[in-house]
Amino acid sequence: MKFGLATPSMLWDLDWHERQAMASSIFDAGFDHLFLADHVSFHDGAGADGFVEASAMAQLHDQLGVMTSIYLLPLRHPLPVARQLASMARVAPGRFVFGIGVGGEDRHEVEICGVDPATRGRRANESLAIIRGLLAGESVTHEGEIFQIDSALIRPKPKSPIPILVGGRSDAALRRVGRLGDGWIGVWCSTHRFAAALQLINEAAEAAGRVQTPWLHGYQTWIGVDTVDEHRARAAVSSGMEGFYKIPFSAFERYTPVGTPRQIADQLLEYSRVGAELFNLKVCAHSPEEEVDLASAIVEEMKKG
Repeated sequence: MKFGLATPSMLWDLDWHERQAMASSIFDAGFDHLFLADHVSFHDGAGADGFVEASAMAQLHDQLGVMTSIYLLPLRHPLPVARQLASMARVAPGRFVFGIGVGGEDRHEVEICGVDPATRGRRANESLAIIRGLLAGESVTHEGEIFQIDSALIRPKPKSPIPILVGGRSDAALRRVGRLGDGWIGVWCSTHRFAAALQLINEAAEAAGRVQTPWLHGYQTWIGVDTVDEHRARAAVSSGMEGFYKIPFSAFERYTPVGTPRQIADQLLEYSRVGAELFNLKVCAHSPEEEVDLASAIVEEMKKG
């Protein structure tokens, strides 16, 4: 299993050396990577650029990986994104995972970027096809519904492939994984749906002639954790999610692990049993200073099985 931790809530309040120390503690806690969200202007203008923050985080530790999860690909043109990926391959060689999705929780965010929300999926499909060609070192000419590109090149190409994981819960997103991704990032779904999703991905991949893809499928979730008090754990994650998504926690509660590190590990291991190999954890605790230690405890319990 691979483990990712969302940027701890207090990280940006630290100075550079303190950030380095926190990155070291995250790596020592058993995490393979930090993952960064991406929003241009999410609900009242909130957000952060996933690529900018990932490149900064990559410099804090020479072994800790970084991942965008998820990067809102439909809001960008694929050529600059391909250049950013090629640059990340130099900034953090072998340590970057490109997690993408189409977003949509805030329709206004999409619209103010000049994108018709109805085209998000088609834009993502075209972009991924273009980006994969460019990162393979090919000269790409593309005549599509959204993008028209003539003889584009991105050099130097990455020395090692950058894994592209695709998020989304719809069947269209799963077919996108099968045709164009290296894995799926599941979110807010049951283990039954997770297993069914992997089957749909395999069917789409087979139809596209991709029969030997070394898949890396993952599950990403918010978590409310406390060593003894389940109510305090629930309050922490409820507050965090409602503050971010601007909708009641009840919309997420069914799929949000809450409890002690052992209780959470037991819930997440059910996803491992149906095919999840990567776990991205957004940890909410009563005190921000506890997040990394409690996240470490979850990883330790999961490794016990």
